[in-house]
Amino acid sequence: MRLFALAGAAAVLYALAGCSNTGPDLKSTAKGAMAALTPSDHPAAAPDTVFKDADGKAHTLAEFRGKVTLVNLWANWCAPCKAEIPSLAKLATEYAGKPVAIVPISVGKDADETAGHAFIDRNPPLVFYTEPTYAIAFALSPPAEGMPTTVLYDRHGVERARLAGGADWSGPDARAVIDALLAEK
Repeated sequence: MRLFALAGAAAVLYALAGCSNTGPDLKSTAKGAMAALTPSDHPAAAPDTVFKDADGKAHTLAEFRGKVTLVNLWANWCAPCKAEIPSLAKLATEYAGKPVAIVPISVGKDADETAGHAFIDRNPPLVFYTEPTYAIAFALSPPAEGMPTTVLYDRHGVERARLAGGADWSGPDARAVIDALLAEK
C-alpha cells in the first residue's frame, strides 16, 4: 500500500514538472523592471485558499486555470504595495480580452480592508479581492515573506515565478514575462 502511495506522489510530481518545465527560461526573460523575478525551483499548484470579492462571494485560484494568472498579495498599509497597484491596472488593461488574470488580493482587515477596496476601485479594471487572515500568504510554498508578493501561475495553475517587493508591471519587461507564459501550451 505504501509503495502505491509513493508511486502516486511521484506521478503527481512528474506531471507538475512536465507541465511547468516545458516553457522558456523565465530568468533570462526577466530583465529590467522584472530583474528581481525569481523562477520557482519547485513549482507547486496554486493553493486552494478561499478569498472573497467586494460582494463577499468566495473564490479560489482554481477559477483562473486556463489563464496566465498574476496574484498580487498586498495591503493598504504597505506603501510599496500601493505604489505598484496602478502598474498592475495598466497591465490588466493591456491584456484585456486575453487569457490573463490579474488578481490583487488585499490582506488588510477592518478599516484597511475598506480603504483597500476604495483604492482598487480607483484603479480599474482591477477587481477587489480580500483575504484578511493571511492564510493565502502562508499557503504558498514557500510562504510569502512580506508585502507585496507577486506570484505568476501558468495556465495549468502551477507557480512559475515570484517577485518579492514592489515592481513596475506596466512596461515591456513585465509584458515579456507574461508573453513568455502565454506562449506556453
